[in-house]
Amino acid sequence: MSLVTSEQMLLDAQKGGYAVGAFNVENMEMLKAVVAAAEELRAPVMLQTTPSTVKYGTLETYYAMAAAEAEKATVPVCLHLDHGNSYELVLQAIRAGYTSVMIDGSHLDFESNIALTKRAADAARACNITVEGELGKVGGKEDDLEAEADNNTDPMQAKEFVERTGVHSLAIGIGTAHGFYATTPVLDKERISEVKKLVSVPLVLHGASGLSDEDVSECVSRGMCKVNFATELRVAYTDAGKKLLKEHPDTFDPKKLGTVGMEAVKQFVKSRILVCGCDHKAD
Repeated sequence: MSLVTSEQMLLDAQKGGYAVGAFNVENMEMLKAVVAAAEELRAPVMLQTTPSTVKYGTLETYYAMAAAEAEKATVPVCLHLDHGNSYELVLQAIRAGYTSVMIDGSHLDFESNIALTKRAADAARACNITVEGELGKVGGKEDDLEAEADNNTDPMQAKEFVERTGVHSLAIGIGTAHGFYATTPVLDKERISEVKKLVSVPLVLHGASGLSDEDVSECVSRGMCKVNFATELRVAYTDAGKKLLKEHPDTFDPKKLGTVGMEAVKQFVKSRILVCGCDHKAD
C-alpha cells in the first residue's frame, strides 16, 4: 500500500490502549528491517528521519526508499520527519512526500512555540499531512539540539497548546532523555495520566531507548500512543557489523555487513513492537 499519515494509526492506538512504534532509520538497510519487522508482526509502523539524517541522505532519497517499501507492504507505513527544527524544513519534507512531520519548538518560550507550531500545523493541514508538536523538554541530545535539564510538561499548558496550535499529536516531557541513560531515569509517569485527562490528541513518548520494558509498558498504559526509538537501532546495526568483522576480518562486501545489520535491527524492532502492544493491530 502507499505511505499513509499517522492520524488514523495513532487514533486507533489511542482507542485501543496501545502505542505505535516509531523507529529512526539511517539507511536503506535499517528502513527495510523496520518494515520487515512490522510485516512479520502485522503492526502499523512509523519510519522516522531527523534533520541530521536527511542532511546526510536528503529528504527525497529517504522518501523514495520508504515509498518503495511501503508499496510492497501489507501493513500501514508512515514516513515522519522527527524533530523538524524549522518551518522551512517541515515544508521541504511535505513537498518531498513525507506523510507526517514534527515541528519542535520546545526550546522556545511558550508563546513562541505556539506560534511556530501553529504555522507549521496550518501549512501541513492544507496538504492533509499530520503534525506532531512538543511541549516540555526531553533531556539528552537529539542531533544538534541538547536539553540542559528535563522540564516536564504542564498539563494545563498542554491543553492550551493543543487547542491553539491544532496539532494532531503531542510529545510531552516526563523525565526521559535522548540517547542512553547514564543512571536510572526518574520518570513522572503520573504526568502522562494528568495530561491525558486534559488533552484530546494522542500523546508521544520520546527518549525510549534504554528504558525498561516495564517502563515503556506503563507509559503506554497511561496514555502514550506513539513511542520513539532511535539510539538502540543504531547500536544494534553497528554492533552486528563489528561482530562480523571481528569474526571475519577479511570481510569487504558491504552487502554482508548490511545483511547482519538488517537482521539485528529487525529483531530489535520486533521486540519493541511487542512492548508497545501494536502487534497484530494491522490484521
